[in-house]
Amino acid sequence: MGVCLSTIKVSGSSSNSASHYRKEQRSSVAETKINAEKDSQKPNNRKGHHHQQHVNSSVPPKNKQKPSTRKQGGIIPCGKRTDFGYHKDFDKHYTIGKLLGHGQFGYTYVAIGKENGDRVAVKKIDKNKMILPIAVEDVKREVKILEALKGHENMVQFYNAFEDDSYVYIVMELCEGGELLDRILAKKDSRYSEKDAAVVVRQMLKVAAECHLRGLVHRDMKPENFLFKSTREDSHLKATDFGLSDFIRPGKRFRDIVGSAYYVAPEVLKRRSGPESDVWSIGVITYILLCGKRPFWDKTEDGIFKEVLKNKPDFRRKPWPTISNGAKDFLKKILVKDPRARLTAAQALSHPWVREGGNASDIPVDISVLSNLRQFVKYSQLKQFALRALASTLNEEEIADLRDQFDAIDVDKNGSISLEEMRQALAKDVPWKLKESRVLEILQAIDSNTDGLVDFTEFVAAALHVNQMEEHDSDKWQLRSQAAFEKFDVDRDGFITPEELRLHTGLRGSIDPLLEEADIDKDGKISLSEFRRLLRTASMGSRNITSPSCRNNRSCRLNMKREQEKQTLCFSDCAHPSTGLHQYF
Repeated sequence: MGVCLSTIKVSGSSSNSASHYRKEQRSSVAETKINAEKDSQKPNNRKGHHHQQHVNSSVPPKNKQKPSTRKQGGIIPCGKRTDFGYHKDFDKHYTIGKLLGHGQFGYTYVAIGKENGDRVAVKKIDKNKMILPIAVEDVKREVKILEALKGHENMVQFYNAFEDDSYVYIVMELCEGGELLDRILAKKDSRYSEKDAAVVVRQMLKVAAECHLRGLVHRDMKPENFLFKSTREDSHLKATDFGLSDFIRPGKRFRDIVGSAYYVAPEVLKRRSGPESDVWSIGVITYILLCGKRPFWDKTEDGIFKEVLKNKPDFRRKPWPTISNGAKDFLKKILVKDPRARLTAAQALSHPWVREGGNASDIPVDISVLSNLRQFVKYSQLKQFALRALASTLNEEEIADLRDQFDAIDVDKNGSISLEEMRQALAKDVPWKLKESRVLEILQAIDSNTDGLVDFTEFVAAALHVNQMEEHDSDKWQLRSQAAFEKFDVDRDGFITPEELRLHTGLRGSIDPLLEEADIDKDGKISLSEFRRLLRTASMGSRNITSPSCRNNRSCRLNMKREQEKQTLCFSDCAHPSTGLHQYF
């Protein structure tokens, strides 16, 4: 028997974000009412979903008197005192139509364009409710994010922003196909077929990859935040609700805890999160798509977090024995606790299970690959030699995702990456602003044969994800790292001596500086364990985060607030969690 779970939003911010128009109008349903209300909760009986709102029978009150611009104490709300810089002629372009839903700060409507008759969605945000500057910042940030993502096929399109004395109007694409959540619930046993699930997952990963290239983290990916453009079965999936999203600077981590409890990544709870947390959330959604159940569940929020932090998803109970090994392999590589070992969004798009029926040309450049390329130039010569040796031990299947990345950068498809192609690729990682001289320095470090170009073998050595190799298949890691070690250890005595190091590298003069970096026990030679440590630190260096920062200097304290109007999610074999007000630390 299906029972209902209330979704729980977690937030370490005290912000009253104007974007948080989540679908919070569905009342939680007690277990005793499940059967009686089963028919009334069918997805096809729930109409009018759009963006963060849910249809509600209530309509905005008609105030005959002009609302006061002052709150108690005579303070004028910050929103009323702010000129957002948006267009001031909304009524000239659009006519407001039916109500779609409402949230804390305002309402969302269907609107009709006066010039072309096009139907759009308009989020009407009350300036009078933007009491503090942080609420104004949230609105501005949401518009900035929507503008940055405009044009991507899997994003709800942003058209324009307007304002008048009382409201801000955000005009967006109207999506009338319902939420991904609705379609999950409409499936038999709340399960997608593997083929259909892969199509959905591919679209979500494209959203994440595009966001991450622009230095943006969504931070609240879940089925409710993906809409279908139309009711057609093959309709495009569109990401929405960027109310918790934020830009992140290179080398920084978020320290506030935000998101929705069932989908939150372990590193979010540890206050050290970044783009990788979006991929974790997509992994949770994928698990649900395939089996109709949540991978991490408990009766309380505290219990959910403990599950996320400590336990692994269950792949033993039904229906997992009937689900392909490819699907399970995919999930095991993205539901990884260590974000450094987790597949990135672009890497996940290269996975055979997701890629089946997809087009390799759709795979975007991977931010982690670009990060590794930038980092490679900082490595010592010994680390570079060691990575080249490791790369030479890998087969085509093991580096298929790097082949996709190489092909994405090699624009003219001549089998090598030129300086201009390297420059164009590095420029796609928007937060990084590299000087031309820096790009040349990176290419020269990777170009081991000094021909002015980067071939695939050279590229693999610089782009490798060593942490992922060890996490995903420790036995294979042991074999590959030993094979790389033995390229140096000519006499197979289990150590790399200075003479062997000089022989392999071809370097003249003193070899001591290279030896000292890896020779931890100072015995004058490099053991296999020291060699492996050298490889690990090379990978870790490219992803090291040293100075986390809190968004907008908000409180980093996690508040688990009861969502009294939060919608219900129905999956099998689950009990109803408590939703009492408390705090989790």
